[in-house]
Amino acid sequence: MEVGTSSFASHLASSSSITPLGSFLRKTKLDELPQLWNVLLGDMSLAGPRPNLFNQIELIKERESFGLYSVLPGISGIAQVNKIDMSPPKLFAETGRKMIKSLNLGNYFKYIIQTVAGNGNDDDGVKRL
Repeated sequence: MEVGTSSFASHLASSSSITPLGSFLRKTKLDELPQLWNVLLGDMSLAGPRPNLFNQIELIKERESFGLYSVLPGISGIAQVNKIDMSPPKLFAETGRKMIKSLNLGNYFKYIIQTVAGNGNDDDGVKRL
């Protein structure tokens, strides 16, 4: 992102504020590598409710009401593989709760495989195959 870009979800940023390197990193998913480091540190999981931004107040309230902060956030999860983005906060939080209630070893790896196989959304809400 260009210096001075407002702090909000990058998929909402105008294309003029994304640098060529940033565009390349997003298209190749290399921008997700820092999250893998967080998985190795134990701060994140490969599959779990996708973390929210600090300024998504309505989503934070919904997630708190469903107890979603009691589990590690994930790089991918049920919302992503079912094409649900963060714009409807209540639906996104309810989907996260559904994931937590049904999460077992099989589902954990199912979400990872579906993500690697290209199911679900990119950050811009467009399904990529």
